[in-house]
Amino acid sequence: MSDLEPQNVCWFAVDWGTTHLRVWAVGDNRAIVSRRKSDLGMSKLEQADFDPALGALIYDLMPADRDVPIIACGMVGSRQGWVDAGYVTTPCTPPGIACSAVTAGTKSPVHILSGVKQEKPADVMRGEETQIAGYLRQRPDFDGVVCLPGTHTKWVHVSAGEIVSFQTCMTGELFFVLSEKSVLRHSMVTDAWDNDAFAAAIKDTMTRPAYFAAHLFTLRAESLINDVPPETTRSRLSGLLIGLELAAARPFWLGRNVTIIGTKDLARLYLLGLQAQGLSPDLADCEDMALLGLTAAYETLTGKVP
Repeated sequence: MSDLEPQNVCWFAVDWGTTHLRVWAVGDNRAIVSRRKSDLGMSKLEQADFDPALGALIYDLMPADRDVPIIACGMVGSRQGWVDAGYVTTPCTPPGIACSAVTAGTKSPVHILSGVKQEKPADVMRGEETQIAGYLRQRPDFDGVVCLPGTHTKWVHVSAGEIVSFQTCMTGELFFVLSEKSVLRHSMVTDAWDNDAFAAAIKDTMTRPAYFAAHLFTLRAESLINDVPPETTRSRLSGLLIGLELAAARPFWLGRNVTIIGTKDLARLYLLGLQAQGLSPDLADCEDMALLGLTAAYETLTGKVP
């Protein structure tokens, strides 16, 4: 459908994270009228900027004769976001429309779903719980662990439709800092990839995690002394970090069913790492799962039957 058909829009689904804003305009029978996105994530906005940022993507699609629901998840509901939507404490079902905050947009109220918190050990998530809600719509009987790779990767134990416990690893952020801000940045000026180097690094750090810091500087030394290609260095850094994470998350994934919900490229890296440990994870796309989770909230709000 065309972006020039606002009368076809029944509601808007919004996935608003730290770095990106994604919007789906949804019509009858879950038909997607339009998909739009911007790089105006929560980290780039002041409180007064949220409505204009959202409006730039959706207000031209608003039907002139009626209000339509807007349902959002992610960091837009954090303390630094548009409105603090709070947290639901584990163990809990993934928060839906009953656990949301409502804020006034220029043309329609915006329902922002709550995040999830764990008290011991302390941990929080925002956005990932909606992806899990979407996944459980497809697999309501799933019992196992959901891995959600990203800037802050989540390992989530799901059982009987509930988020039981979870652990966050800052692997993505560490990769950014080390590859862009540390001395290692001089050794990996490329986006190319070396699968063999990645796999070897995962094995190294999982078998000898105590050597992780030493392995890091070896990356720089090898590029200086042995002219190791930048794609090999970049891939080894990723493998060292993901291997360290897999070692820390072993109590979550060992002996359990695992599903990876993420973007194609990042999910592939975690898939390779877990396959090397003898697992056979399922894969699901994070955007598809977020939309399914937001759809569940919309159907509860409007009383529609899934």
